[in-house]
Amino acid sequence: MALQGAFIEHIHKLRELGIPAVEVRLPQDMPGLDGLIMPGGESTTIGKLMVAYGLMDPIRSFAVQNAVWGTCAGMILMAKEVGREQPVLGLMDIAVERNAFGRQIDSFEASLQVEVLKEGRTKPFPAIFIRAPRLVEARPPAQVIARLADGTAVAARAGRLLVTSFHPELSRDLRFHEYFLEMVQS
Repeated sequence: MALQGAFIEHIHKLRELGIPAVEVRLPQDMPGLDGLIMPGGESTTIGKLMVAYGLMDPIRSFAVQNAVWGTCAGMILMAKEVGREQPVLGLMDIAVERNAFGRQIDSFEASLQVEVLKEGRTKPFPAIFIRAPRLVEARPPAQVIARLADGTAVAARAGRLLVTSFHPELSRDLRFHEYFLEMVQS
């Protein structure tokens, strides 16, 4: 989805993996898609643009049978509970807390053990957190797949839906994008 935020970085990662990626701005951009990535950015702005451009229902329908991944702001948009009034898709039964790790100046990188990734038990994933949301609760079928060292949940999956608090598109590591492509193909 290319309404606002870090969409071009996701496109570069997909193209690095040999996957043709298209920029989705309107419902007519969606036919023929195999998966959809909702990027980091400003969730309130993206949500308002999704409403204005008529994307809410088409994305909800798409998510019934296709893979959707929300990173940072995309995670907020996919959640059922965000702790305030704003447009959300409510695709995953998760609760999130916006900007839970502080302001832009509080951005950080953390090495995550993510067992679902290739070499996930032995090779940590370099996760970049920028004004990131925190995954407060994941209700079945959503399952937490990554936590910070202090136990804070930062990624979850429910079927073909994936959310990450952090920005895998800003890392040199392609494993989260590879993982999402496996979900698309499943």
